[in-house]
Amino acid sequence: MLSTTDNLRIVGITELETPLEIQRDLPVTPEIAATVAQSRRAVHEILHKADDRLIVVIGPCSIHDPKAALDYARRLAAERGAHGDALEIVMRVYFEKPRTTVGWKGLINDPHLDGSFKIDEGLRLARSLLLAINALERRTRRFMVMG
Repeated sequence: MLSTTDNLRIVGITELETPLEIQRDLPVTPEIAATVAQSRRAVHEILHKADDRLIVVIGPCSIHDPKAALDYARRLAAERGAHGDALEIVMRVYFEKPRTTVGWKGLINDPHLDGSFKIDEGLRLARSLLLAINALERRTRRFMVMG
């Protein structure tokens, strides 16, 4: 028997799509998989001193505007091309606000920034953005996104 003090702030429960469903609908292409693998190898080689370049992890605190994030990624890809001999530039992409206790919780939790909490949309939007960023790099130089 439920107590009258249980779940007082829950207004509804919505089932989310499974990760497999999202991956099926938004698959990683072989080219994107190769980009990620190649970038991970580059970071590994730098960390293990087989490559003398510097790793630069750069990016916004949290993505809230996918269009602006993709524009930023394009600009960063150009810098990777210009400085790739000395730097392994890694774009940091984060979709949450882990230290936020009040206010907006992040793109996945609230993709419309309006308190609607359409998490399924947020998950798809986040995955689509990661795929787009990694796909654009194949046209320039390898790119790695940390999320």
